Amino acid sequence: MQAIEISSFGPAEVLRLAQRPVPVPGAGELRIRVAASGVNRPDVLQRSGLYPAPAGASDIPGLEVAGSVESGDAQAMALAGLKVGHRVCALVAGGGYAQWCVAPVAQCLPVPAGWSDTEAASLPETVFTVWSNVFDRGRLAAGETLLVQGGSSGIGVTAVQLSKVLGARVIATAGSDAKCEAVLALGADHAINYRTHDFEAEVKRLTEGRGVDVILDMVAGPYIAKEVNCLAEDGRLVIIAVQGGVQAEFHAATVMRKRLTITGSTLRQRSVAFKQAIAQSCLQHVWPLLASRRIKPVIHSVFAASDAAQAHRLMESNQHIGKIVLAWDTQ
Repeated sequence: MQAIEISSFGPAEVLRLAQRPVPVPGAGELRIRVAASGVNRPDVLQRSGLYPAPAGASDIPGLEVAGSVESGDAQAMALAGLKVGHRVCALVAGGGYAQWCVAPVAQCLPVPAGWSDTEAASLPETVFTVWSNVFDRGRLAAGETLLVQGGSSGIGVTAVQLSKVLGARVIATAGSDAKCEAVLALGADHAINYRTHDFEAEVKRLTEGRGVDVILDMVAGPYIAKEVNCLAEDGRLVIIAVQGGVQAEFHAATVMRKRLTITGSTLRQRSVAFKQAIAQSCLQHVWPLLASRRIKPVIHSVFAASDAAQAHRLMESNQHIGKIVLAWDTQ
């Protein structure tokens, strides 16, 4: 099969189209003929040598795919209600940038009714991440206020839409006026251009000094001190990436006084059982919203899989709004 491999750690040009053996599904797994692969920030980090694949995972990058079931563990598939030929999307620990991909049955979900494979490939990494962090760890509830750092990213557009549909007030940051307008069009109540405005001051103004209940943070570094100040009493800060750096200083007494929770997570290393629980929650709570288009796909660009390097350059430019997807039907 054709696959995109990392020839060496470095810039986007190290990605190359190669021939690899078609993977064989094991117990509890199925094989997907991939139509489309989602592109995510962790793929860029892996390519750069900063985010190695977990032990036992494919060295081929790619954490989410959509396509059709070709074969697999018949008993596991039957228990999940899946059959050969069914269209599915899946969260994987690696191997997504390929014409065939093996995935745990427990991490596969049906393509939402009315969604294309390209649209479905944009779902697993972002929806699983948002549900696990905003709703499980962050415990966001209807009527509360969420601050999304990077509201125009793939994670951001999902967090904005899902949180708003489920009854939260949403404030999002973005790096340009155009991106702020896009975030508002997706339902955010307020958008802050972090290049021209201080988000801490704006959050305090927009909440009349109260602060927000939950923050989804992909920056860390110097943002954390400001986010501690942005949180309301009993607020929760959830860190899912460290694009601004891993070191942070903040006022510990403020954390104590306001009874704040600072937490975070990564998803790739977690067990299949952990991801299965997220998948079932998403199937129950999120998939009906996708089928009804109350949450809509936001696809910025679709590249032929052979142009994966170009897709990575776009990701690194931060000029996109929403998701970047690789298509295999053009190969």
